[in-house]
Amino acid sequence: MRIFKHYILFLSGVAVSVLLSITYSRVLRTLTPTFAMHARNTVWHTAESRRAALDLSQKVRVLCWVMTQPPHLESRTQHVRDTWGKRCNIILYMSSKESDFPTVGLNVSEGRSQLYWKTIRAFQHIHKHHLDDADWFLKADDDTFVVLENLRYGLSKHNTEEPLYFGRRFTPFVKQGYMSGGAGYVLSKEALRRFVKGFADGLCTHNTELEDTGLGQCMETMRVRTGDSRDVLRRQTFHPYPPYYYLPRQLPRPRPWYLLYEHYDPVEGPGCCSDLAISFHYIDAVGMHTLEYYTYHLRPYGYKYRFNPDNK
Repeated sequence: MRIFKHYILFLSGVAVSVLLSITYSRVLRTLTPTFAMHARNTVWHTAESRRAALDLSQKVRVLCWVMTQPPHLESRTQHVRDTWGKRCNIILYMSSKESDFPTVGLNVSEGRSQLYWKTIRAFQHIHKHHLDDADWFLKADDDTFVVLENLRYGLSKHNTEEPLYFGRRFTPFVKQGYMSGGAGYVLSKEALRRFVKGFADGLCTHNTELEDTGLGQCMETMRVRTGDSRDVLRRQTFHPYPPYYYLPRQLPRPRPWYLLYEHYDPVEGPGCCSDLAISFHYIDAVGMHTLEYYTYHLRPYGYKYRFNPDNK
């Protein structure tokens, strides 16, 4: 009987402890409001919320090729692969050596003096093996961040069978201008055909170590037009430098060194850059993942996006 009474007292103590714990938790939640999001208010990144971008990815097929080299595969190139690279319809990593990364080994040496040769060989490889696998052909460096959805949207207004290429248009050295190599540039299918034909016929030559200038000269020779990649508000979409070069407001001043080559009058401050920006250059590994988060995950609660580029 004594054992039974001790048992009853023990169970009673347990029950009281549980009740006190529940009561304390409820009081604590009342006194300390939680900041956790309710499931019904959370923005889930579902196929439904990305339907327009997914549909466009099948209508505007983009092959991306990334200029890289063996020492950069771990420090740079893998971060491209883990972020924006997975949104290309096809992505090729062009290097001097073939590897299991995988990289395509081109018959070139490494070094800044070899960048144009690497570009020539890369486009020749793509023309031979992938011409019909994509509609547009993007070149980017292994420290360039690209928003593929915005690129496809801009390209959707154009015909890939016309001789066009787009990027950040620079002024000197080439009469019609040329596109910055660091910001990336994209060739139509016809532009790719003409570039390769220019070298096959001897109309284009490797006459400079400057990749973007050399390509621009060949584009002009082969009558490939420079497209205007700015948005409907005339804001730039391709950027040869990180966002912090452009976004701070500035008092009127002479052009800084990084804006000297601009074809269009540059704007400093928030009006510099399109809401539908396509690329930024000189982005390190941390920056790649930071821009990935800002672009695809960060959302201000309750904000309704109002910029409609189709409503001019």
